[in-house]
Amino acid sequence: MKITIHPLFLAVGLLSALFGGLPIFIICALTALLHECGHIFCAARLGFECKKISLMPFGAAAVCDIEGISPSDEVKLSLAGPLVNFILCVGVAGLWWFFPETYAYTDLIFYASAGMLVLNLLPAYPLDGGRVVKCVLGSFLKKTKALNLALRITNISVVVALVFIFIFAIRNITLLTVAALLLCSALTKSPPAVKINFASKKKKKGLEIRYVILDENATFKDALRFVDSSRYLILQLYNEKFLDEITEDELYEKLLTRSIYDKILE
Repeated sequence: MKITIHPLFLAVGLLSALFGGLPIFIICALTALLHECGHIFCAARLGFECKKISLMPFGAAAVCDIEGISPSDEVKLSLAGPLVNFILCVGVAGLWWFFPETYAYTDLIFYASAGMLVLNLLPAYPLDGGRVVKCVLGSFLKKTKALNLALRITNISVVVALVFIFIFAIRNITLLTVAALLLCSALTKSPPAVKINFASKKKKKGLEIRYVILDENATFKDALRFVDSSRYLILQLYNEKFLDEITEDELYEKLLTRSIYDKILE
């Protein structure tokens, strides 16, 4: 898994160190990484590939190939990150219950996780809560233009709410920063998804071969669970007898024009 670091992330870290906030910065960065690991683990379980994690000044983001994902799987994937934050909060609170003296050493972990949980559940795209809203709205709005307009309206509504909270309740610059990012997201067109060629990245010479037997009803999603960066996959499809053998390269070529939920032998 590749990790890329934005220059502004390093700048924020340096400023945090200069003004005595380095521990908070490190804990927030690690919490964000754990959040993204939740997404990555869930994506792998669902049969999708994540190629990198980007560390940015406002958090972290896992870059995954989820083209063609079903709404139900996207909801699971979206909630996997917040679930990690929720588990961290419960775990730390439980630690306080049994060992109250640990509060002084773990309070930052709890508040960073709780803050990330609340932030990511905001119903604004591309936050996790916004992705859930997208899936729900997508079941009612079949046209892409209508869905995009609805998501923009939702984002702008959240932006207005954050600004009001800043003005009348909590004077925290973070609220305005999040509002600005969500406003940019509402006004920016998302780039089209591109399928990752998981087969071409491997050096075939000297690579161990992994044979996997699947039944005739296996889908591409079932097959992708067995893709391994250290081995070359060859699928053998059976009914009561041998039906076909498909290499990893052939699997990728088929997937270019098919959905991940289609049967391999269709």
